[in-house]
Amino acid sequence: MIPTRPPRRLDQRGLTLVGLVFWALLISTVLLLALRVVPTINEYYTAKQAIDKVAASGGSTVAEIRTAFDRYKDIEYSITSLSGKDLVITKENDRVVVSFAYDKEIELIGPVSLLIKYRARSE
Repeated sequence: MIPTRPPRRLDQRGLTLVGLVFWALLISTVLLLALRVVPTINEYYTAKQAIDKVAASGGSTVAEIRTAFDRYKDIEYSITSLSGKDLVITKENDRVVVSFAYDKEIELIGPVSLLIKYRARSE
């Protein structure tokens, strides 16, 4: 006589409705943050690139450097939070250093917002 095994019980595994709602909320929150934050990060890196180029071009006066940044800003439309007058221009060891600092407040949902403080300095 051949021993028989008891019939296998089919375990059903899956996502419950509560789990589905949890994951949907989590994923939508992350996507909302990404859609709101990524453009500001892009603007920051574009502005950083602009001040690096302006500082390297070697403008001789503060007004020339600010005008050069404003020209770059007119070409690169992603820079909206800064203008030439927001730049801090100093000279260190016979080298022009251009820097900026600004806060970006991003509204998320209703009264909830995210504050990001951007600061950069030319190299």
